[in-house]
Amino acid sequence: MSTVSELRITLDGSERAVPVGTTAGQVLEADGRTVIAARVNGELRDLAGELGDGDAVEPVEIGSDDGRAIMRHSAAHVMAQAVQELFPEAKLGIGPPVENGFYYDFDVAEPFTPDDLKRVEKRMREIVKQGQRFSRRPVSDEDARAELAGEPYKLELIGLKGSGPDAADGAEVEVGGGELTIYDNLDAKSGERRWKDLCRGPHLPSTRVIPAFKLMRSGGAYWRGSEKNPQLQRIYGTAWESREKQDEYLRFLEEAEKRDHRRLGAELDLFSFPNEIGSGLAVFHPKGGAVRKVMEDYSRRRHEDEGYEFVNTPHITKGHLFETSGHLGWYKDDMFPAMEVDGGDYYLKPMNCPMHNLIFRARGRSYRELPLRLFEFGSVYRYEKSGVVHGLTRVRGMTQDDAHIYCTEEQMGEEIKRLLDFVLGLLRDYGLNEFYLELSTRDESDKFIGSDEMWEKATAALREAAESTGLDLVPDPGGAAFYGPKISVQAKDAIGRTWQLSTIQVDPNQPERFGLEYQAADGTRQRPMMLHRALFGSIERFFGVLLEHYAGAMPPWLAPVQAVGIPIGDVHVPHLEKLAARLRERGLRVEVDASSDRMQKKIRNAQKQKVPYMLIAGDDDVAKDAVSFRYRSGEQKNGVPIDEAVEEIVEAVRTRVQV
Repeated sequence: MSTVSELRITLDGSERAVPVGTTAGQVLEADGRTVIAARVNGELRDLAGELGDGDAVEPVEIGSDDGRAIMRHSAAHVMAQAVQELFPEAKLGIGPPVENGFYYDFDVAEPFTPDDLKRVEKRMREIVKQGQRFSRRPVSDEDARAELAGEPYKLELIGLKGSGPDAADGAEVEVGGGELTIYDNLDAKSGERRWKDLCRGPHLPSTRVIPAFKLMRSGGAYWRGSEKNPQLQRIYGTAWESREKQDEYLRFLEEAEKRDHRRLGAELDLFSFPNEIGSGLAVFHPKGGAVRKVMEDYSRRRHEDEGYEFVNTPHITKGHLFETSGHLGWYKDDMFPAMEVDGGDYYLKPMNCPMHNLIFRARGRSYRELPLRLFEFGSVYRYEKSGVVHGLTRVRGMTQDDAHIYCTEEQMGEEIKRLLDFVLGLLRDYGLNEFYLELSTRDESDKFIGSDEMWEKATAALREAAESTGLDLVPDPGGAAFYGPKISVQAKDAIGRTWQLSTIQVDPNQPERFGLEYQAADGTRQRPMMLHRALFGSIERFFGVLLEHYAGAMPPWLAPVQAVGIPIGDVHVPHLEKLAARLRERGLRVEVDASSDRMQKKIRNAQKQKVPYMLIAGDDDVAKDAVSFRYRSGEQKNGVPIDEAVEEIVEAVRTRVQV
């Protein structure tokens, strides 16, 4: 009986022979690769894993997406080890990598303090310097329970093994769906176990391979995301493949903090969230109301040009309407609870589409009316959990720029293309210019309704329209609404962050549920197709996105105050008031600072308020019927005749230029 002494594996498309027992790391090291893990037959694995006959091996470098995820996952383990060494009573939750970093949840008697995080980070650096080895070993369920008897949350995860990601609520990094494995952190010299954790892996070869990390903050988090479960303490960190990359990311965070729309909203007196009203419910102050009005007015004009008809619908409705639409069955957890009125249940509306369907159905419709484009700035209400409410970008009460287009099946493709062109053009008008598209389709789950044929036609129409734009198209399987596929417009802001803004959804199901019909050219009654379209998503969210995109320095056409008059002395106030009156006649938002502050302080105040134009007047300006311009950039232009000053500002607003 012969013994096999070598294996045939594939690397970079070429086949080669290696001895039995060879690991992925040995193959890649012999090939001159500096890597941290491997893909073997498409699956991420540790470098220490032995190869089998016919395996295809691919290197995973630390700076790749997979490499960063593995490094951050390993950093989470180092952090958990440090926490349990410093706080021996701490019980382990889960510790996955996330975008730009990692976290780990702990059950501890007291919340972590900033000083605690400093101690943990110091201990992490010691562990990293020691070069402890990550070592994987399979265990049976029984052995895992025995080894982790003192870790109640790990025991719960063992019971979830094989139940799928929904049951495990993100704990796939721990148990996966197959065999259980434990990772030991071993002393680099003696091989003695220093720490262990239930985990799928893969991990780095050694803690020393973590080049740069930093702990960011801590906070509360419910176990497995449910408010019914205990609240744990979550520590967040970031880790990068180099100190330079980490410094770059930290600078990005500093810039993002400067642009935080919640801070800017308070500093610029735009909006607030009074406790007396409730979480996620904003009030807009006069300056914020001015910006919002400009946004809405411009959008209305553009919609009129595109052939939309304006409608209005109430804020509450009988529950039966949402039974007909299907939302009570599919969306109830995201709706506010029912209120009893006249012996029946009424709901705050979470969306406008069911009411628009009733408008379509209010009388007979002909094919000659199609496409019928109905548009509404409609206020809707959604019961977002308190933990996800975030300024204007995640609210409970919002106003959607909502449109529903009813068309024939033959018109659908061209109408989607027209919609996309309109959406992208309008977003560009607001100063966003870099986009990609996401196509959300259904998966094999049972949360979707409708025929296979319908889904195929709708998806094909969306894909064709998206491809016609020339923008990148990213697939999102399983991300569709329950009734149909959708395209989402993803926009990048000034510092490179991506925001999901406009959506276009195809829906043949609501027309069927509501019995919508039109009379076709041959006299038959036909069912229309329905397109859902929110351009901003919501006024509130888009306001927040623009505020962060511009860092509060809105372009002149959107600025809450477009110009402020700054007199050198009180005697110059009447001159600036006359100029302000002329600008107001042209529809501009102007103030004159007649306070007792000195001129330089008035200029500083206007700069803090990010006013595009500061109009300064002294004796020479009054004598020459002129004004001195000071721009937001700090540039100044003196002795500008009043007529020229008015026209410059009016033209900048009309053409939506940046200043």
